[in-house]
Amino acid sequence: MNPLVIINVVGLTPALLPLAPTLSKLSAKPLTGVFPAVTMTAQASMLTGLPPSQHGVVGNTWYWRELGEVRNWVQSNRLLPEPFYRKAKRLSPAFTCAKMFWWFNQGSGCDWTVTPKPHYGSDGSKEFDIQTEPPELAEALKRELGDFPFHAFWGPRAGLPSSDWIARATAWVMRKNKPTLTLCYLPHLDYDLQRLGDKADHARLVAEVDACAKLVVDAAAETGAQVLLVSEYGIAAVSRAVTPNRALRNAGLLRVRGGPYGEMLDVFSSRAFAVCDHQCAHVYVQDPADLLRARQAVGELQGVARVLDRQQQAELQIDHPNSGELVLLSDADAWFAYPYWMDDAKAPDFARSVDIHRKPGYDPCELFMDGSNAAAGATLLRKKLGLRYRFRTCPLDPSIVRGSHGLPAKDPSQGPIIAGSEPLPNQPAMTDLPEIALRAMGISG
Repeated sequence: MNPLVIINVVGLTPALLPLAPTLSKLSAKPLTGVFPAVTMTAQASMLTGLPPSQHGVVGNTWYWRELGEVRNWVQSNRLLPEPFYRKAKRLSPAFTCAKMFWWFNQGSGCDWTVTPKPHYGSDGSKEFDIQTEPPELAEALKRELGDFPFHAFWGPRAGLPSSDWIARATAWVMRKNKPTLTLCYLPHLDYDLQRLGDKADHARLVAEVDACAKLVVDAAAETGAQVLLVSEYGIAAVSRAVTPNRALRNAGLLRVRGGPYGEMLDVFSSRAFAVCDHQCAHVYVQDPADLLRARQAVGELQGVARVLDRQQQAELQIDHPNSGELVLLSDADAWFAYPYWMDDAKAPDFARSVDIHRKPGYDPCELFMDGSNAAAGATLLRKKLGLRYRFRTCPLDPSIVRGSHGLPAKDPSQGPIIAGSEPLPNQPAMTDLPEIALRAMGISG
């Protein structure tokens, strides 16, 4: 078998590649993505070779009807049909894999894994950490590199240190263990390109993530591994946020439960609600008799480009039971924000927090810091009460977000990319990655 490392540089496009001194030396092609163009859906398709209509990962977040809950960023490998690293192990028992921060890491069966995993206290406190397989790998990496800079992985301080740490950890694991396959995830471009859109310093950001990738490329050269570069999507400039849940509430279809911590979405009594995920939103409608009302409520919103029913969802291979009865696509310069409250004074307490698992949708406002006196006062109060670190300073204004993704790329130069030192198929698609990787490793079957 031939060793291979796949570096996933989130947000890198063919148009940005010339700004990367190391990665631009690879032979590159546009990569046909999947819809929605978001992390979990893209990675599920790259790992299984299947579209979302078959693997069922219809976004970073969706409504689990059997539980009556919206779940975000679920890490279980059991969500996937057989990923290609498991197929490789089945075909070649000597195969080994290191999975460094790629999604679906828990229970993956890979030989070496590292994934972000905080510890949660009963008082709502959070202690940042990583979870690894084998467990002792965590302490070995911390001794070598220091603690993982979790604050730089997501939230107002998200930036370069997290990608740098992941790259150094990947290179360390490659040199020490020499896996057959290494999967490395570098999220650096995701942050400022969402915060700032076309105002971001693209040249600096790409050069920074390229320097991270070079650490992995150098380790590949030392261990004889071939390098394959992929990305999940390109990030487009946006100028407006669309709030379909407020439209559904105004139409009398969405209900909330008031309480001491603000208004909470009541999915059981709501006749329809939207789970928003960048430039895609799944609208879940409990009773078919309400479909027309729901479609009219969201379809009339400025910024909504298309409303897909079940039959139309097949066009984009998103027709899966996990999808909403309706799926929304935004205009190219718009994105979908999850807020369902009509008055910020009644916003749920988690809305002002970095709280990715409680929000019924994706919230890029977590990338910003709210400098208002109210936010600062909430943080001081929490400190006085002796409660541990937790952001209470996220703004509620979605108009500050200037970059988003999720739509199919109309211009291939602005979409995802694949690059390597070996020939690539003509018009490669994300669903081709398992075949490309297995062939590069010399595994057939």
